[in-house]
This record gives sequence, structure tokens and C-alpha cells, in this order.
Amino acid sequence: MEKPAFAGFCQLSDTTMNTRYFTSYSGAALPLRLVGELAADDMRNRNTYYAGTFDADGRLTLCEKIVYGEIEVRHEYRYHADGRLARALIDNGDDDPSVIDYPA
Repeated sequence: MEKPAFAGFCQLSDTTMNTRYFTSYSGAALPLRLVGELAADDMRNRNTYYAGTFDADGRLTLCEKIVYGEIEVRHEYRYHADGRLARALIDNGDDDPSVIDYPA
């Protein structure tokens, strides 16, 4: 999947990001709330999991559902300077990802 540009929104360099792994998410609101954090040792025997990348402020910026080593679903989030969600890009693997904008 190609990564789209999000001009005009808060973005941090990759050096300030950290990725953690989870069993699932809860709720339907965006950004997704990942639950059931997995330790590195737990990852060896997992066929399905969520990889969440978080910025220095703890905000979820990228969420990928991994199934048998392949990305099945991908959410990218960008935030306004005040921390509120500005844009969500949701790619379910079809040809036309959905973009939801949240005005300032």
C-alpha cells in the first residue's frame, strides 16, 4: 500500500515514533483504541494482530491489521496542532481508500 501525503497536518519524524502490538481494538470511534498489548515474546505464535505506531505524545498515527504476515487493513491518522484528530485515511485493501477529514 502506498503512503499518501498529509500536507498541513502535524507530522513527526520516524525517530519520535514507536510501534507496539495488540490483539484487537475496542469501539467504533476514530482513532481506533487498541487493546490487549502483546509482549515481544507473544508475537512468535500470532497469526493475526494489530501494529500501532504512536507519536511522542502517545497519539496513534498508524494502525495496521496484520493477518498471516500481510497487511489487511491500514488506518493512518493525522492531528491538528491542538491534538484533535484532523484526518483519517482508511485502506481496507480495495482500490479506493476512504478519507475522513475533521475540520479545525
